[in-house]
Amino acid sequence: MVADFEALIAAEHVHVAVNPDNEVLGFVVFYPTDQHVLLENVAVKASASGQGIGKALIAFCEASARKLGARSIKLYTNEKMTENLSIYPHLGYKETGRVTEDGFERVYFEKVI
Repeated sequence: MVADFEALIAAEHVHVAVNPDNEVLGFVVFYPTDQHVLLENVAVKASASGQGIGKALIAFCEASARKLGARSIKLYTNEKMTENLSIYPHLGYKETGRVTEDGFERVYFEKVI
C-alpha cells in the first residue's frame, strides 16, 4: 500500500490516539465517499496493542460516519491479516467479497450504521 499521508493529513482524514504525554499510540484514516465512509487504515503501535486503542479508533470512525450521514462503513484488509478477519466481524462488519487487486488478496467488509 502506498498512501500519500501528507495529503491525507492536509485533508483531515487522519486521526490519532495519544497518551497523556502526547505520544502517538495509533491512527485511523477514513473519509466519506458517495453513500459510505471508507475506513482506509487503522494501526496501533505494538507496545500499545491489546489496550482497546484500535477499537476506540474504529468507534471514532463510526461515530464520525454517523455525523456525516453515511449509510455504511466499508473497508478491506489483506487475506494474510488473519487477526483482522476475526476482529472486524466481532465489531459488526460483514464480509462482502474477496478479490485479487494490485497483487493482493483483499477481503472486503461493510457495516451498515
